[in-house]
Amino acid sequence: MSAHAGTAGLAGSIPASEAEGTGSGDGPAPVRIVVAYGFWIFLLSDIIMFSALFAAYAVLSGQTAGGPGARELFDLHHVAIETLCLLFSSYTCGLGTLALEQRRLRGFYLCFALTFVLGASFLGLEISEFAGLVARGAGPSRSAFLSAFFSLVGLHGVHVSAGLLWMTFMVAQTAAKGPRPFVRRRLLCFSLFWHALDIIWVGLLTLVYLMGAR
Repeated sequence: MSAHAGTAGLAGSIPASEAEGTGSGDGPAPVRIVVAYGFWIFLLSDIIMFSALFAAYAVLSGQTAGGPGARELFDLHHVAIETLCLLFSSYTCGLGTLALEQRRLRGFYLCFALTFVLGASFLGLEISEFAGLVARGAGPSRSAFLSAFFSLVGLHGVHVSAGLLWMTFMVAQTAAKGPRPFVRRRLLCFSLFWHALDIIWVGLLTLVYLMGAR
């Protein structure tokens, strides 16, 4: 009985970080560390994939096969509106994340509603751009340039679509569970993902649209 009590007392005196196996190496790492490393690996692998597509587009951007090029096809006013929608959505996403950290649920819901609307607007504009290009006979099969364009920009659009679904799930989970630590941790991962889409879009804007129009 005394040995059992001593063991229990010793276990109670161990700091939480050691009990979770963060420094002793005698057990699995805490969930928060596994999630953090796993998410960063996912994010970096995604950036590597986009880097490969950027390189492919740079090589194929002049291969129009006698068809229209970037200067004839791209409408920079349309692209400017897309860019503003995505940049402002990143701003409201950051505000919403801060609001949840401060337990201001009303501010969180408002900011994430704005983020969703802006993200959906960006996606709608991108789809309309693709539809307009296809209607003009400039689909992905027209030339190597257009194949690279649709692959690169389309993959970014797929990521935005996944982000909107993820955002919807996070709002629903927050409503159901409240601002618990694991909810805030997942929301931080989502926020990093959404900001990464912004960074990739800035690269797209520069390489594909601005340099192409020039």
